[in-house]
Amino acid sequence: MTHLDTRTLQQLDAAHHLHPFNDNAALAKRGTRLLTRGEGCYVWDAEGNQLLDAFAGLWCVNIGYGRPELGAVAAKQMTELAYYNSFFQCTTAPTVQLAAKLAELTPYDLNHAFFSNSGSEANDTILRMVRHFWAVQDRPQKNIFIGRHNGYHGSTVAGASLGGMKGMHAQGGLPIPDIHHIDPPFWFADGGDLDPEEYGLVAARRLEQKILELGPERVAAFIGEPIMGAIGVYIPPMSYWPEIERICRQYDVLLVADEVICGFGRTGEWFGCQTFGFRPDIMTLAKGITSGYIPLGAVMFNDRVAKVLATQGGELAHGYTYSGHPVCCAVALENLRILQEEKIVDTCKADTAGYLRQRWLELGAHPLVGEARITGMVGALELVPDKSERKFFTERGKVGVRCRDLALKNGLILRATYDSMLLSPPLVISRAQVDELVEKTWRALDETAGEL
Repeated sequence: MTHLDTRTLQQLDAAHHLHPFNDNAALAKRGTRLLTRGEGCYVWDAEGNQLLDAFAGLWCVNIGYGRPELGAVAAKQMTELAYYNSFFQCTTAPTVQLAAKLAELTPYDLNHAFFSNSGSEANDTILRMVRHFWAVQDRPQKNIFIGRHNGYHGSTVAGASLGGMKGMHAQGGLPIPDIHHIDPPFWFADGGDLDPEEYGLVAARRLEQKILELGPERVAAFIGEPIMGAIGVYIPPMSYWPEIERICRQYDVLLVADEVICGFGRTGEWFGCQTFGFRPDIMTLAKGITSGYIPLGAVMFNDRVAKVLATQGGELAHGYTYSGHPVCCAVALENLRILQEEKIVDTCKADTAGYLRQRWLELGAHPLVGEARITGMVGALELVPDKSERKFFTERGKVGVRCRDLALKNGLILRATYDSMLLSPPLVISRAQVDELVEKTWRALDETAGEL
């Protein structure tokens, strides 16, 4: 590969590369930051700056950067069989082995895998397969999905429709028909005087109200992230998800857990549904399945749904060129081996997640922080103008972006959504690195408050 200097790469980027979720005109003027290498919890940019990545890339680098085992597995598989498809009654060994491994790792009776390239495509798959599931049982009218306002399920047409981001819906004529949304569980914003657990029941029962409004005979599924990540790490009260499950069972509505962010140890358990105590019929997987080293997504179906799809639907007229790609599946298997054999999820649960929680909650004492919230290895700081009130800044987003930029200047990568500072470090973070993370976050908060 030809070596180009940073400025040349920035110019080529501005001329030829459209970045996702960016104002590309503004980015072209400013110039992109070029990342050049990573090791453990750190990445380095082209200027040589070392950055503690407290966001694990994009919620995904669970085992940390620079693990040579994954590259070695990918190279070996590429040499033996770089590609074959899952069409035409064919498959490959890594594809089958990964499906079996996921059936072993996922809880309950989620025993059947369908592979995609991303979480977005996995949720597209779910939309089609759930509607097909009901149609082949002579209930084609049962085709409505209910999601949540400000939920995120990807950026494809179906994924963005299932999600409830107004900014995404404004582009491209979304949502598509027969997708509805209810308000999310966000106690800080709308819990009022209710105890959080009492509020959790109130928020969950919005689903029942919507089902009754639309008609139970028409509602096919409810989809939600165990913790709503992209909008600002909304952590529901423990009462929320069991009540959601009760409602779904009462009205025979399939329950879909979008575990793209929460899966593979992020919440302190292997999956978010285990943390919050509910049993999904279908699960969306991606990100941590390969720790971001290579693209891969999957849908896990329970025995009930899979039996109908396999025996009543005839040909399954859905799939992707790269469904079950052997290289991606081989890398995923190695990633899962590392997570298990090195007891990374166990260590988080028993030690580092608790320490991170303790230190992260200390940041709640800062004058700029209205709420510090965290579960496992995912959290947020809600920045507010007045610590005594649960109210947002009038112009939402400016303070959060400034705090993010100041953290970056101090060698720390955090994400800002509106004025929430989001945390999602690699699961391999050490106690010493947690201390570094908290110290740099406090410094960024101080500098932000000073500018205000």
